[in-house]
Amino acid sequence: MTIQTALLSVSDKTGILEFAQALAQRGIKLLSTGGTAKILRDAGLSVTEVAQHTGSPEILDGRVKTLHPKIHGGLLARRDSEDHMKTLDQQGIERIDLLVVNLYPFRETVAKRDCSFEDAVENIDIGGPAMLRAAAKNHGTEAGGVTVVIDPADYDTVLREFDRLHGQTSYGFRLSLATKVYAHTAAYDGAIAAYLSSLVQAEPTQNQVPDRETWPRTLTIQLHRQEVLRYGENAQQLAAFYRDPAMPAGALGHFQQLHGKELSYNNIADADAAWECVRQFNEPACVIVKHANPCGVAIAESIYDAYLKAFRTDPTSAFGGIIAFNHRVDAATAEAVSSQFVEVLLAPAFDSEALAVFKTKKNIRILTVALGIGQNDIDVKRVGGGWLIQTPDVNDMQSSGLQIVTQRHPTTEQMKDLMFAWQVAKYVKSNAIVFVGQGATLGVGAGQMSRVDSARIAAIKAQNAQLSLEGSCVASDAFFPFRDGLDVVIDAGARCVIQPGGSMRDEEVIAAANERDIVMVLTGMRHFRH
Repeated sequence: MTIQTALLSVSDKTGILEFAQALAQRGIKLLSTGGTAKILRDAGLSVTEVAQHTGSPEILDGRVKTLHPKIHGGLLARRDSEDHMKTLDQQGIERIDLLVVNLYPFRETVAKRDCSFEDAVENIDIGGPAMLRAAAKNHGTEAGGVTVVIDPADYDTVLREFDRLHGQTSYGFRLSLATKVYAHTAAYDGAIAAYLSSLVQAEPTQNQVPDRETWPRTLTIQLHRQEVLRYGENAQQLAAFYRDPAMPAGALGHFQQLHGKELSYNNIADADAAWECVRQFNEPACVIVKHANPCGVAIAESIYDAYLKAFRTDPTSAFGGIIAFNHRVDAATAEAVSSQFVEVLLAPAFDSEALAVFKTKKNIRILTVALGIGQNDIDVKRVGGGWLIQTPDVNDMQSSGLQIVTQRHPTTEQMKDLMFAWQVAKYVKSNAIVFVGQGATLGVGAGQMSRVDSARIAAIKAQNAQLSLEGSCVASDAFFPFRDGLDVVIDAGARCVIQPGGSMRDEEVIAAANERDIVMVLTGMRHFRH
């Protein structure tokens, strides 16, 4: 069946006039509502208002306008059913072959700080989802069905399909659009459920305090599949990468691949760890990650110098690693990096000369990620039969918030290194010990069951790289439960330590720091990372 009648009712007016004009040029009758109808009429298009079409005026301040048999009958009648078609004739109902709808901006409304409950409720669309679901349900069969469009980005694609099939659409095309509709309405309802449930305060039970954070009783997360990956962490595992469509620029999900073979599951996971670490610095910075842990991090006057300082921390682990920069990569840096084996390189931008260097290596993957404020609003960990949800660890400690607990106080340069070490430790798997000096990591101990072992490993790493730890600064992601870990880092050469504090043996550890005549500062917060 050729498309004869289209109903257009959109809150997002992007491209709607041009699309409607193209439909009219193809001889399609236009129905519309409210603001959309006005735009079309003002442009000189012939358009029939829904109220005129149904013979029923809009009522209840516009809450009821499309909830009518002449609308839903026209959408839901099966095109391959003689009985349905006969009923339409008997009731004087026209088929609606194309539905173009997008919904009241509920999520955008509740995101406003001054949004009232009344504003939120009035932006819960009723008629729009009802029409969308009806049209998507009746996307039909090979014999015909309703074409439903929710995304302005699909307007041109729809027109091309019309022209290709001489005013019709294929079943596969309609199915694809219907699937998109149901995904959208599910996300829309999920946003409403999350908002309303956030208003319901959980009643504390015995021995339980009220929630410190307001968490929705039902959590709906919707992501868009970006690509199917070759495999997961291991070859026997299937995997795919899904992107959060609502995430603003800044997060890894917006990456653009400029060169190299397809990304693997581990590539993306490690690239995210590297990007999140490097983007926190304002100075030119380089982060090298291997198996989700930073094995080299540095800041410098240029990214070239930052790379050299980061690489020297642990050249062995850097082999086959992920390298992230927070500034544009130039040719000199590209030449230096190209001398080692790298899986993935990512930065906000690359000079054309730098890209030319990297493109001689077909296996290296080059990604650009725009700097920005985008960050996850929740962290998710899957457990058997459930999900653990938490807010991300984004609290940035300032030097003014540190508590100096030893007789010796840090110099200005030591304080800079202490803050740098603390920033790096936040991205190292627990238990984490990080030695630094002059804005660069010197030794990193990660993921050990014992903090003492992490301290020893970090010192061994520095020794293997022939880096002196004399006068270095150390960050520990959590408190020292005993003085033994502290003694290990001091024996290795550390002269100042930053750690959260909070152990029942804090006084013993502080006394040990004074005994060894080093600086110790406490943050009052830890950075566990599992």
